[in-house]
Amino acid sequence: MSLETFWFCLIAVLFIGYFVLEGFDFGVGMLMPFLGRSHEDESDPLSGDKRRRLVINTIGPLWDGNEVWLLTAGGAMFAAFGGWYATLFSGFYLPLFLILVALIIRICAIEWRAKINDPQWRRWCDVGIGIGSWVPAILWGVAFANIVRGVPIELDGPNHVYTGGFFNLLNPYALLGGATTTLVFLTHGAIFVALKTKGTMRDDASRLAARLAVPTLLVAGGFLLWTQLAYGKGWTWIVFAITVVAAIAMVAMTQARSEGWAFVANAIAIAGTVALLFGSLFPNVMPSSLNPDWSLTVSNSSSSHYTLVIMTWAAAVMTPVVIGYQAWSYWVFRKRLSIDDVPDVAAGLSPSPRDVTEPKPTPKR
Repeated sequence: MSLETFWFCLIAVLFIGYFVLEGFDFGVGMLMPFLGRSHEDESDPLSGDKRRRLVINTIGPLWDGNEVWLLTAGGAMFAAFGGWYATLFSGFYLPLFLILVALIIRICAIEWRAKINDPQWRRWCDVGIGIGSWVPAILWGVAFANIVRGVPIELDGPNHVYTGGFFNLLNPYALLGGATTTLVFLTHGAIFVALKTKGTMRDDASRLAARLAVPTLLVAGGFLLWTQLAYGKGWTWIVFAITVVAAIAMVAMTQARSEGWAFVANAIAIAGTVALLFGSLFPNVMPSSLNPDWSLTVSNSSSSHYTLVIMTWAAAVMTPVVIGYQAWSYWVFRKRLSIDDVPDVAAGLSPSPRDVTEPKPTPKR
């Protein structure tokens, strides 16, 4: 295997890690308004807020670490395939910019939600979490589907130039890809909440995951079949079969309310979907829909051999450290949470004035 092929595969692995881990983060953020709705005591506004805080707490120690996979994948693409990075980020500027803005809004909303003890502030932060979860979930599917399908790229001297517009990206195949990632992440998030909670929240999340599983299987199955028939290769039928079996197992496990195995099965299905996309793409990294000879490949878009050698040694040293640290953090925060673990007042906040009891005067002697 050449170093170019090795780094193409490594970038695929990084995106697999990102979608598997950040996928349930997006799902949790998208589902927070639904799972966070109080049905126990509608007269008490704190009960609904506590449920929403419980939902956010399931990803609280994990979400920022999960985003490291995207940063690493983008950095690896920039260093190993400069031509791919330049053409992708110039041609897909608007959707990638929207993803970036949505992620920034999401980060601020999660970090600042508990900083001000005001219901209106928390509602606006919840809106930010929703925007920062829905927008990337949709646009990542649209972006990767377009990369596999091919986009208008012309050869301008030594440079590959994207000549299409934003609406070129809104084709039926890409829209189906966006629907697939959205439903897959919704289901992934519901399963994760069921896996990380107990009591009524676990029951609600399990029921929601079971309802989402079948539509997810149908939409994702259609997208995978379209990908395989239109762009796949002979060996990717194996990836397709494994992915479909994992998706069917996910449906069966959600119906059986076995969230642990459902999460594993859905993670395998997500990994298989990304592997199918990258496998269908290879040896191209961005096919040209105008002329196959103008496509970006692992050969004509890669960095120098010396650069790839240095990157390989750095990855060999640092990758096990990063994976080990993240695995340790998941182990530390493996405990299930319940509504009883959420205090009436968010950590770091002073209670509202109406909740403060005036101290009794000390009697004079």
